[in-house]
Amino acid sequence: MTTVDQPVDVLLSDGSTGQLRPIRPEDGPAIVAMHSRFSERTRYLRYFSPYPRIPNRDLQRFVNVDHRDREAFVVLAGDRIVAVGRYERLGPEAPEAEVAFVVEDAYQGRGIGSVLLEHLADAARRAGIVHFVAEVLPANGAMLRVFSDFGYQVQRQFADGVVHLSFPIAPTESTLEVQRGREHRTEARSIARLLAPRGIAVYGASATGQGVGAAVLGHLRDGGYPGAIVPVHPSAATVAGLPAYPSAADAGLEIDLAVVAVAPDAAALVVADAAAAGAHGLVVISAGFAEAGGEGAAAQRALVRAAHAAGMRVVGPNCLGVANTDEKVRLNATLAPVLPAPGRVGLFSQSGVFGVALLAEAQRRGLGLSSFVSAGNRADVSGNDLLQYWQDDPGTDVILLYLETFGNPRKFARLARRIGRDKPVVALASLARPAGLGAGPALDAAAVSALFAQSGVIRVDTVAELLDVGLLLARQPLPVGPRVGVVGNSSALTGLAATACAAQGLTVADGYPRDVGPRAGTAEFSTALAEATADPGVDALVAVFAPPLPGQVTMEEADFTAALPTALAAGKPTVATFLAGRVPAGVPAYPSVEEAVRALARVTTYAAWLRRDPGTLPDLPRVDPVAGQAALRADATDPAGLLAAYGIDVVGSAPAATADEAVAAADRLGWPVALKAAAAGLRHRLDLGAVRLDLADPVALRRAYAEMAPVFGPEVLVQPMVPPGVACVVELMEDPAFGPVVGFGLGGVATELLGDRAWRAVPLTDRDAAELVDEPRAAPLLRGHRGAAPVDRAALVDLLLRVGRLADEQPRVRSLTLNPVLARPDGISVLHAGVRIGSAGARPDTGPRRL
Repeated sequence: MTTVDQPVDVLLSDGSTGQLRPIRPEDGPAIVAMHSRFSERTRYLRYFSPYPRIPNRDLQRFVNVDHRDREAFVVLAGDRIVAVGRYERLGPEAPEAEVAFVVEDAYQGRGIGSVLLEHLADAARRAGIVHFVAEVLPANGAMLRVFSDFGYQVQRQFADGVVHLSFPIAPTESTLEVQRGREHRTEARSIARLLAPRGIAVYGASATGQGVGAAVLGHLRDGGYPGAIVPVHPSAATVAGLPAYPSAADAGLEIDLAVVAVAPDAAALVVADAAAAGAHGLVVISAGFAEAGGEGAAAQRALVRAAHAAGMRVVGPNCLGVANTDEKVRLNATLAPVLPAPGRVGLFSQSGVFGVALLAEAQRRGLGLSSFVSAGNRADVSGNDLLQYWQDDPGTDVILLYLETFGNPRKFARLARRIGRDKPVVALASLARPAGLGAGPALDAAAVSALFAQSGVIRVDTVAELLDVGLLLARQPLPVGPRVGVVGNSSALTGLAATACAAQGLTVADGYPRDVGPRAGTAEFSTALAEATADPGVDALVAVFAPPLPGQVTMEEADFTAALPTALAAGKPTVATFLAGRVPAGVPAYPSVEEAVRALARVTTYAAWLRRDPGTLPDLPRVDPVAGQAALRADATDPAGLLAAYGIDVVGSAPAATADEAVAAADRLGWPVALKAAAAGLRHRLDLGAVRLDLADPVALRRAYAEMAPVFGPEVLVQPMVPPGVACVVELMEDPAFGPVVGFGLGGVATELLGDRAWRAVPLTDRDAAELVDEPRAAPLLRGHRGAAPVDRAALVDLLLRVGRLADEQPRVRSLTLNPVLARPDGISVLHAGVRIGSAGARPDTGPRRL
């Protein structure tokens, strides 16, 4: 019953890696060896006795488990078992199991017990166990803290010198919060160790000074890195003027990071050598791995497995490198010869080539960086890891990401929602999507942009825009509203700015744009800008400067940049387009008015997201996830039972293939009825005659059937009539960047053709569901358009929350369509539901922690 059939890599609390897997019968000798390394105190605390050796009978029981009533996991460091955890059910089919674990002394204090408890609880729940019990000696404070700090509601009793613990193992908001807090700390620490190493070993730097390895070594040396730099070379005594060694350990120095520029077939030897020197991580510049085909992909997997087994994380392979501009670190382990100036922006690039362009453009624009990571093939370290690190990094205020794909989309959305509340996240990510998994179309660009916005991510389209927004966030405060004051000395430029504001959803403040005229000098500009920044109706400022005509303004009066300090001091965000003069420090300046306004609009939308209440995940009555899972049994899926388990009632219907069967179905369901063509695309097509309503007797039903069958086929559905309402559609599908997403729109061919759907990522808060109802362009029809009575909006919100909950808890549901949903003033009726079931979709952001 365990979900860990194969070894999984896990992060420990110090940022190192380990491997967790189920115990195996052949682990006997390794368990005995681990036991021999225990201190007497560890043996006593675990076994309540000295227990100097493991009797063979006990050993055979330890290593032979059925993975249901008895389960055991081991944690390995390299090829050595350093911890074991197990549970044992207390009787046949009992809902309780006793849990225990022990960790080798040298590895205690690294969070191994917490990881074991997560995986044991997950396996036990899948076996039908709902409670764990444990017996712990009072002196075993570390073990007691593992249980008490996990978020479980632990009951304690003290008897016979032992603390007896009992607690339910169902996940709760409290346990989830604890688990994610640990995830955040471990991932952040693992990256911190890579970006502030005490010493660096460089593999693959030639003695001739040629090649990638030599380039990185030179950049490290010339960048001012204060720690030890150890070139590793099989024969040379010096490389790039630095003492070289055949092995990193031979240097006798503290080595935390290995920079690797060797061929893929030599990578395994490098991993072993770096591990022997005590390295915490690898930055693999070398190409020829997964990007080169199947053989390279196999070499990449072997590289990561070996690194994790040695406790190390991997950046790359096929990456540009890593950098940290902190004055105490001055790390340039990249292929870029010169880094941008130190600053407060963290930059992540999945692509190495793109990373070069990003660094060069950031340097040209004067955008200072705190740190930079290029992940390349992203075999291990990803953008999510950097988000975790930058959230707490005191030197980073703004996060910029270039993303080609999402390795763990649900986690990205979750982290962005949390981190975006403290630090803005700007992402250059494609809007392109493969075809949807459901019956509906793939998400369009507007829908994907809305999903990014829901997570608080400022999504941009180009490198230039990524840095445009980064400059504004790094140098200016956030706007408190959308009202923009436009000031300039050219009516053409101020007019362009006003037009651009309207196109980007910004509001030109009353009394603007303000044109001071082509003859205005510095004094006039200063006055106009000061008035704009003091205006309570202005939230942000756009300043446009055109060069004066010859002879109209003296050189001193044409120094327009001198007019800006007053505006900047007022604390309102200011963007500028300068066609004359030098740009003053601290001012986000853009070559065109449109670019300046676009950057301001992106930041204004983010500021509005910050001010908006994120909502809550409400408790929903009539929800039974266990019943929902039972309805998805392998032998016969029960869609109606699945929906009923989440409180979604569907109006009953019955299939028929003849007129007599249709009449019999109507007699069972109750008159009057509706008759619908059974084909999925026709069930709501009243306009084609595929639906006939309000058939009150057998005569009318037979007549309708006789008219429909020759056109649409003999297969029909018979359904009781319900009161009329506004037809709506609710959809569930999976997006490659955000995982399960819920869509809402109004029914009808026109809205389908126009793609009038709103989308939100799961899990849905009450705020998300309410926004879904209000966002479609046709939503006014729900609010009483042209004198009609408003529908029951709360009922639609409740339905969307239930679909979101189902999507979150049932990964085997690959798509779901409720169409039509009739919304009325007195409630809703779901007339048809289509569910597609498959193997459980990848949900790497759920369950116990793993890399």
